[in-house]
Amino acid sequence: MKEIYAVIRPNKIGATKEALAILGFPGMTAVKVVGRGKQRGILGEVSFNIDPELLKTTGGMKYVPKRLVYLVVDDADVPLVVAVIIKINRTGQIGDGRIFVCPVEEAVRVRTGERGKEAI
Repeated sequence: MKEIYAVIRPNKIGATKEALAILGFPGMTAVKVVGRGKQRGILGEVSFNIDPELLKTTGGMKYVPKRLVYLVVDDADVPLVVAVIIKINRTGQIGDGRIFVCPVEEAVRVRTGERGKEAI
């Protein structure tokens, strides 16, 4: 099993969730996060009012609003899930995000006690 973390643009969360559900991966967690990559924040990245505390004097931002999506999938499903996340979220512009794939040693469904692949 692997856990896939994807940091994506806020306006792409709906399409990402829908695409994953269509492919049979309805279970995921998504949270609002702020951060920045190598670009150090892009003021034009967002289309809403920004807290003045987030703005830098250089015209950039300390942090850019993003969404963090994560889900656990079987090893065999990793290439498909990663490819779909890329397809939905790639704009070709700075700030498209990152995907991280990490090993998962164990999964346990609390309600039933199922373990491993059956728990996801």
